[in-house]
Amino acid sequence: MAGRCRRFLQECSGACGDLGTFIPHVIGAMTVAGLAPAGVLFGFAVFLIATGLFYGLPMPVQPMKAVSAVILTDGLRPGEVTAAGMILGVVLLTLGATGAMGRFARLIPQSVSVGLQLGLGLLMGALGIRLIFETPLLGFGSLGVLFLLMRVPHCPAAPITLGLAAVAGWMSNSAGLPREIGLTWSIPQLVIPTWPEVWHSFEIAVLPQLSLTVTNAVIVTASLAREFFPARAAIASERNLAISSGLANVLLSPFGAMPMCHGAGGLQAQYRFGARTGLAPIIFGSVLLMLAIGFANNAASLFAIIPIGAVGALLILAGTDLAVSRRLFDARPSCWPVIGVTALLTLIINPALGLILGWIAELIRAAIVRSLYRGPKISN
Repeated sequence: MAGRCRRFLQECSGACGDLGTFIPHVIGAMTVAGLAPAGVLFGFAVFLIATGLFYGLPMPVQPMKAVSAVILTDGLRPGEVTAAGMILGVVLLTLGATGAMGRFARLIPQSVSVGLQLGLGLLMGALGIRLIFETPLLGFGSLGVLFLLMRVPHCPAAPITLGLAAVAGWMSNSAGLPREIGLTWSIPQLVIPTWPEVWHSFEIAVLPQLSLTVTNAVIVTASLAREFFPARAAIASERNLAISSGLANVLLSPFGAMPMCHGAGGLQAQYRFGARTGLAPIIFGSVLLMLAIGFANNAASLFAIIPIGAVGALLILAGTDLAVSRRLFDARPSCWPVIGVTALLTLIINPALGLILGWIAELIRAAIVRSLYRGPKISN
């Protein structure tokens, strides 16, 4: 009984691990861009619960970051957000169902995959530092508490840290409880995009997002799953990750869901904070489902209880783990320049360019190594 309770608390802790990605993007979409909270939360809830049941792993569900950035900066209308999700869903379904995604993933060299993982981890850490400095006292305090609790065996470090940060924020007036919380039943509304909205979303949202999804949400996530769960990772193949993301977006985007995908950073975060099974996404999804149905109008203010600096602390630890992986230290010295080029381009530009130029760097490295091993020809 004690063992089950301990495992459940660890899954709860892991379920909090991906809040660093969820809160800034999703709350921004609801408050800044005006997306309907019921549709957004319902979409994440259904996808999370289905993901936990299907994969049986702490597989995350995250907002598609490039689309989210366009939503916040260019003010995409609900119809354009729906169109972006449906287009991306159809593309991912096609790549997964035809097997093209798996064939493409098998062509990516190990050095490039490690470089992508390093770059994405550094991106997570950089975002965490930025969030910590929004509330530095609470942020650095949360980081210290989190670091200490992670050293206590079987301790649900993430929820304890977030709870303490929320109390500290309330006491210091840097975060507070909503004045009114009322139960108001909500159901997602059907959103049908127009053809002009479809074309506009394709131009400014779909094209920038597609390469990021293929690299981070599918290829690197599948690679990380094989590293963490070698006996169970066959189900988390590139093909299945593409199909599940595609199905979720095709089915849920018409009801107001944000474009969603899996993600290597989220998998790393949930694993880092204790999750080992599909129960973690099911727990998070169940909480979001209750919010979507009964408290959608108060969702943004409820999430605002958690100081953003504490969320940044979660990101820093998870990003460090993602960047400093076992595969990085196992790499041959001749692969280090390729890993560095891929990681740097991923960090300062985007993963797609990191993938392409890292691939080219690996071809050059392999040619140099072959020429050195062959050695100079000796003439008679």
